[in-house]
Amino acid sequence: MSTTSSASPPLPWWSAPVGARGGVSVQAIVVFLLAFAVMYAPAYMELARTTWTTDEQGHGPLILGAAAWLLWVNRQTIFEGPARPAVFSGFAFLTAGVVIFSVARSQQMIEIEVASQMLVLIAGFLLLHGKSALRKAWFPLFFLLFMVPLPASVVQALTLPLKSAVSVVAENILYWAGYPIGRTGVMLTVGPYQLLVADACSGLNSLFTLEALGLLYMNIMNYQSKARNVILAIAIVPISFIANVTRVIILVLITYHLGDEAGQGFMHGFAGLVLFAVALTLTYAFDRVLAVRFDDQGGARGRRK
Repeated sequence: MSTTSSASPPLPWWSAPVGARGGVSVQAIVVFLLAFAVMYAPAYMELARTTWTTDEQGHGPLILGAAAWLLWVNRQTIFEGPARPAVFSGFAFLTAGVVIFSVARSQQMIEIEVASQMLVLIAGFLLLHGKSALRKAWFPLFFLLFMVPLPASVVQALTLPLKSAVSVVAENILYWAGYPIGRTGVMLTVGPYQLLVADACSGLNSLFTLEALGLLYMNIMNYQSKARNVILAIAIVPISFIANVTRVIILVLITYHLGDEAGQGFMHGFAGLVLFAVALTLTYAFDRVLAVRFDDQGGARGRRK
C-alpha cells in the first residue's frame, strides 16, 4: 500500500505570516505601509526641505531610520503568536489620528501633523495583530517622538537660558585658566575677538539628539534595571551641557590662537564633532560607573557570575 503526502504547498511571500505560531501576513503589513506612506509622504518631504536642513532638527532622519530599523529587526518577535486584533480601540486611535492629521494639514501645522503618525501607527499594530504587538513595539514608537519638530515658541523659551548658562560657565573656566576673556550677555570677548554664542551652541539640539542616542543605547544593551535606565537617561542632560561648554571653549581657544577665520571655518564643524565625542565618551564612562552598582543585580543583560 502506498501513501501520498498531504502537505500543503508553501504560501507565497506576500501571504506568508510574519512571526512564529501565526502572526500577520506580509500582504496586510504591505497594504498598511503603503497607506501610511501615501498619507505622510508629503509631511516627510516638507521636513526634508525645511526642518531637517537646520542644525536644531537635523537629527530627524536618523531618528526615523533607527525606529524603522528597530521595528524591522524585531518584526518576528512583535508579531509572534496568533493575531487578536483590537478592532474597537484600533479604529478609535485611527480615527483620532486621521482627524488630527487632517486639521494639522489644513492649518499647515507640521509639528502636529508629524505627531499624529504615532496614533496611526498605534492603530496599525492594534488592527493588524493586537495589544501584544503594541506592547512589544512600544520603544520604537516612543523613539519616534524625538523626530517631531519642537514648536518655535518652545525652542525660543529654552534656547536663551541655555545659551546664557553655557556662556557663563565657559567664561569662568577660561578666566580661571588665565585667558583675557569677558562676557556681555551671550557675547564672549577674548583678546581682540568677539564671539557670539549662537542658538546651535545652546545645547538644545545636542540635548535631544544625545537623549535619543542614550535611549537607543539602553534599548540595544537591554538593561533590566529600571533604576539604571532612569539614572542614565537623566545623566545625559548634564552630560550634554558639559559637552556644549567644551565645544564653546574649543571655539574660543581656536579663535584666540589661530584667528577668527579658523574659528568660523573648518574648525567650527570639527568642534561639533568633538561635542558628540565628549558626550558619548562621558555617557559610556558613566554607564561603566553604574555597572559597578547594577550589574551584580541583573542590571545589564544578566547576572554577572
